[in-house]
Amino acid sequence: MKHFKLFLLLAIFVFSSSCQAQSGDHELKQKIAQMLLVGFRGTELTSANHIYSDIKERNIGGVILFDYDVPSKSRNRNIKSPTQTKKLIADLQKLAEGQLLVSIDQEGGKVSRLKTTYGFPSTVSAKYQGQIDRVDTTTFYAARTAKTLSNLGVNLNFVPCVDLDINPKCPVIGKIERSFSVNPEKVIKHAAIWIDEHEKKNILSCPKHFPGHGSSTNDTHAGGVDVTTTWSEKELIPYQKLIEKGALKLVMTSHVFNANLDAEFPATMSKAILTGILREQLGFVGVIVSDDLAMGAIADNYSLEIALEKAINAGVDILCLSNNGATYDAKIASKAIDIIYKLVKDGKISEQRIDESYQRITVLKNDLFN
Repeated sequence: MKHFKLFLLLAIFVFSSSCQAQSGDHELKQKIAQMLLVGFRGTELTSANHIYSDIKERNIGGVILFDYDVPSKSRNRNIKSPTQTKKLIADLQKLAEGQLLVSIDQEGGKVSRLKTTYGFPSTVSAKYQGQIDRVDTTTFYAARTAKTLSNLGVNLNFVPCVDLDINPKCPVIGKIERSFSVNPEKVIKHAAIWIDEHEKKNILSCPKHFPGHGSSTNDTHAGGVDVTTTWSEKELIPYQKLIEKGALKLVMTSHVFNANLDAEFPATMSKAILTGILREQLGFVGVIVSDDLAMGAIADNYSLEIALEKAINAGVDILCLSNNGATYDAKIASKAIDIIYKLVKDGKISEQRIDESYQRITVLKNDLFN
């Protein structure tokens, strides 16, 4: 009888420990999932779409919308019309119980997911606004964009682009008119208007691309980009001044490589740049979002496991997995969660590091949704 009681107590202890471990594992995976911003195909939400289970079961933190699907080279990936897009977003939020970051790149000009051909208002480029250089003009376009997004239910816009127009021939910044100016003060002036107008509509804005992409000669979408000889510290000025104003809640990274700042990794994967410069030197305490990890500068040079490990340890809080690079992977969210979970269990990423990002995201969402 004594042996039976001892066995029973041992069994209860083992079962209890197992339940606690499973509960802890589930909680860890839920925290990891909140760090993911996932792209998907579909202009309407169905239970057969992977994004349904990514939100409902895995509890991912957010989604990113596109009008063009790069892998299939076709349009109407998520956006066909204002009415359709609004319903899609409402269905996504209902599934997430109203706690989902719904993001987009709606800068204006050539970087516009909400085009006039789909029934949305016309836009102008940042360069146009910088050249006109009138507060009322920039306010008009920023306010109209914010109103359009608010009406749809988008709550995170990856604007403004605060890269300096150092190289007008830069294929991803200067050449397509994404920069307000080469003058940091002018960039700050117009960027602040965009941030303010979005905030008025309870929409988060996320300046980009830290620590500066405007001096580059190549495009990080296509492959690695080295700015070692072209980058200068003045590219940090917009971030420094906007942080001092208390205007920044989020910042998006760039995938540029600068050997003078980090001799091994591009900015998105660099602790020296994201923690050392952005957090410690400039004093940023908000949420760091990675540029799309499907872009060539990362995907062509690093495995997903290495990219996730280095980005998180560098200081990234939200990982952008657009599913809009060279290939489409319906399992990208579940793969990323499993990879990060294993990296934590193997001691390559600390649970404390996950908790730090989770807390920043929680604060951000509480401020946005409450």
